[in-house]
Amino acid sequence: MKLIEVIADSDYIATITGAAEHHGALDYWLGPLNEDGRQACRMLVPPDSRQPLLDELQEALSNSENARIVVHPIEVTLPRPEQEEAPKEKLSTTREELYNDIEKGARLDLNFIALALLSTLVAAIGLLENNTAVVIGAMVIAPLLGPNIAFALGTALGDTRLMWSALKTNLTGMFMALLVSILMGLLWPPSEINSELLSRTDVGLDGIVLALASGAAAVLSLTTGLSSVLVGVMVAVALLPPTATMGIMIGIGNWPLAAGAALLLAVNIVCVNLAAKLVLLIKGVKPRTWLEIQRARQSMTAYTGVWIVTLILLILIITLRNNIG
Repeated sequence: MKLIEVIADSDYIATITGAAEHHGALDYWLGPLNEDGRQACRMLVPPDSRQPLLDELQEALSNSENARIVVHPIEVTLPRPEQEEAPKEKLSTTREELYNDIEKGARLDLNFIALALLSTLVAAIGLLENNTAVVIGAMVIAPLLGPNIAFALGTALGDTRLMWSALKTNLTGMFMALLVSILMGLLWPPSEINSELLSRTDVGLDGIVLALASGAAAVLSLTTGLSSVLVGVMVAVALLPPTATMGIMIGIGNWPLAAGAALLLAVNIVCVNLAAKLVLLIKGVKPRTWLEIQRARQSMTAYTGVWIVTLILLILIITLRNNIG
């Protein structure tokens, strides 16, 4: 349940209230007329009506320069609304809310840089000291998961700005993590290749299934509003430990193990993106206008095809590597 507030010129009020009634708003009420000629309309909207109502409101107000739509969360409303059946929609959150949540992970700012550096240090120390708890702590920070999910959403919406922002942030974070871990390997080489390091230098078909399932769970948790599930996903398909392992192995000159860590990292990235794209497709996440839908369909097809082909190549490499080994 959300409260949608629309502030627009009073000439649009009849259209706004008509849309509220058409999409089954449980209640709506009008505020006083402002001096600038605008008026606020607030409506209590059930989950299955939120996205179509927002789409209609955006279409109706597209020519208004001073209209604004605000979505407010609601903790509880009394009396409780009766709900005879489960919502019919595929999404428990709207496209706009999903974008607002995921887009934050694609921002390349000081917070992201600090998190990437700190989590890399934590992961590298945990790997070097063979400390599982410390490695898990670095997994939970998980700064590299956000840009990958944001890239998948940008593809689903045909939003090239979000795609490039996510790609830039992801590459920057990985480069920084790799550079820091290489320095850790040079300055603090491990006395032996312990179990934590070795576990990040090998990947099998079971690892591919795990990464696909975890990537799907990540996006599913966001589209259903259960973001607390993300903590488990961060641990299950972590991107930083294999990156840090690859850097440490490069730092000590162990290229075969560095290649194994790089293969695990590649599998995790490909599977997270592929699973995220498929879940967004199944959940019906798409742009609002027809032209944007056509652009998104082209980008979704192209990028999904690229990830599938890449995954097939990785499976072949893993199979050959295991047979040779």
